[in-house]
Amino acid sequence: MTVTAPKGFSAAGVTAGLKKSGRPDLSLVVNTGPKKAAAAVFTSNRAQANPVIWSKQAISDGVVEAVVLNSGGANCFTGAQGFQTAHATAEAVAEHLGVSAGDVLVCSTGLIGEQLDREKVLAGVAAASEALSSDGGHNAAVAIMTTDTVPKTVLIERDGWSIGGMAKGAGMLAPGLATMLVVITTDVDLDSSALDAALREATRVSFDRLDSDGCMSTNDQVTLMASAASGVTPAIDEFTAALTEACSDLARQLQADAEGASHDIAIEVVGAASEDDAVEVGRAVARNNLFKAAVFGNDPNWGRVLAAIGTTSADFDPYQVDVSMNGVRVCHAGEPDQPRDLVDLTQRSVHVLIDLRNGDAEATVLTNDLTHDYVHENSAYSS
Repeated sequence: MTVTAPKGFSAAGVTAGLKKSGRPDLSLVVNTGPKKAAAAVFTSNRAQANPVIWSKQAISDGVVEAVVLNSGGANCFTGAQGFQTAHATAEAVAEHLGVSAGDVLVCSTGLIGEQLDREKVLAGVAAASEALSSDGGHNAAVAIMTTDTVPKTVLIERDGWSIGGMAKGAGMLAPGLATMLVVITTDVDLDSSALDAALREATRVSFDRLDSDGCMSTNDQVTLMASAASGVTPAIDEFTAALTEACSDLARQLQADAEGASHDIAIEVVGAASEDDAVEVGRAVARNNLFKAAVFGNDPNWGRVLAAIGTTSADFDPYQVDVSMNGVRVCHAGEPDQPRDLVDLTQRSVHVLIDLRNGDAEATVLTNDLTHDYVHENSAYSS
């Protein structure tokens, strides 16, 4: 279940010394071909880290030879020196692999506003280049972790071809096309335009629906690379469905590892006039701290759900809305229904169903509760 499961990829994860903990902190994923098609999506935050600025330029021709990723520093708001570090990192990868630096994407994660130690990064690139292996995917997934407690990987297999992926993310999870660092590999034979369309559709209904804490990062990037090593060209609909499955699996893993969370909450909105309305309503609840705090306290306070959705511009009558929590309809047509005491929120998984009763569109937004541990982790640790 790694990025090296599909044919035509190698990877490595090494310790470059960027983390004070001494844990692995630099990863390299290489497409060995025969083809090097790729697509990527990036954070929509106007404040963008130097690796994002570099990678957006590098992906413009739809060709990617490798992705190099470091934890232990975001390389964001680090000025010209920081951009030169991103450029030098790509140049170093290119030199070791014998490729063009313009075909190397760079990703970073960690503390904003601190310069990366360039010499350590370049030494890490050299070590990772030497350690590249067709079974190095797990080490690569470990080396991109920051506050993550576990590596996140996925493998989707189809007849004659597959998709592998790795992701990092435990905080600052809110939609911005990406919202984490993700590398996805596949051995299908598809060109970059097809990959781009599939990736945007897959992220739209997976990573973009993950809204753990309402905070959008500056470094988010999802990269998809295709080696064509399987020799198979699947129908684009079939590939998009498999890619969406992979992205959705990784999104759920990110949700489950969110900083300090004690509940994983799925907010399903049905009966909406449009999909955009359903997403807007779901996101309003996902970002409501009163609702999230209530779930932390195992309190099925459905009034906070209605109060949250009433702030949206979605088309519905708030006095016709139904709300169910973990299978118990606690609100019907804007009035109390079943007793809230029937709702059990002691389990980690929480399902909130909101029926707007105004159409056929639907969407689900994933979030977490707001806990003491989340506040402590983000106040006691610079992240």
